[in-house]
Amino acid sequence: MNWMTAGALWGLLGVGLGAFGAHGLRTMASAEGLGWWETAARYQLVHALALVLVGLLQHHRPGGDAAGWSLLAGSALFSGTLYAMALGAPRWLGAVTPIGGLGMMLGWLLLALHARR
Repeated sequence: MNWMTAGALWGLLGVGLGAFGAHGLRTMASAEGLGWWETAARYQLVHALALVLVGLLQHHRPGGDAAGWSLLAGSALFSGTLYAMALGAPRWLGAVTPIGGLGMMLGWLLLALHARR
């Protein structure tokens, strides 16, 4: 996987969704929903940069795919559930959000281990 490309595209999507939340959701979502959206976009953007970092590191140390996949899947699950709830999905979906958080944490750990080699 080309993690720099994946990170750049994940960042592109994060900026677009963040802008939609800031401008398009103001009249449709509750204050709580807007907060969820903002959190989702922030975490997505941070993890887009992390994916680019995985890609940069791969130029010096081959490997790191496990870190990349964990970061991508974790941030997709974390942010995706928050985006969905902000758009009116059932609140029980929030019970899934921490699983995404664990995926992101695992990704950071795997990135640290890969960088340490």
